Amino acid sequence: MPTRNASAVWEGGLRSGNGRFEGESGKIAAPYSFGSRFGNAGGTNPEELVAAAEAACYSMALAGALEGAGKPATRVETRAACTVEKVGDSFEITSMKLVVRASVPGIDAAAFQKAAEATKVGCPVSKALKGIRVFELDAALV
Repeated sequence: MPTRNASAVWEGGLRSGNGRFEGESGKIAAPYSFGSRFGNAGGTNPEELVAAAEAACYSMALAGALEGAGKPATRVETRAACTVEKVGDSFEITSMKLVVRASVPGIDAAAFQKAAEATKVGCPVSKALKGIRVFELDAALV
């Protein structure tokens, strides 16, 4: 299995400095700052990348689980919200919330919920994020 790589450079102090990250594919690259991470300044931040990774992994893993159960999805859309907060003297990711809407012909709601919950703990990115205190899932068929 491949190893994926990314890099980041930060220049200057925490509040006045700025950084840039880039994935090896060149498809993701952007500047970030204290303001874009902990405030409302424009730009991206690591938590946005974590949310994107979780949403992408979850959608793909749920589609795989449903297909494996003989109920292939025609569409799985996942929105992920990753929250970073100050806890004590440091910052931490305190919550991840997934909102999943899927079109799965021929599946009943209970079977879908079971697959959705199993994917929440079973997809590779979810496993990597298991230390997050609050991990919510709102999954529904459309």
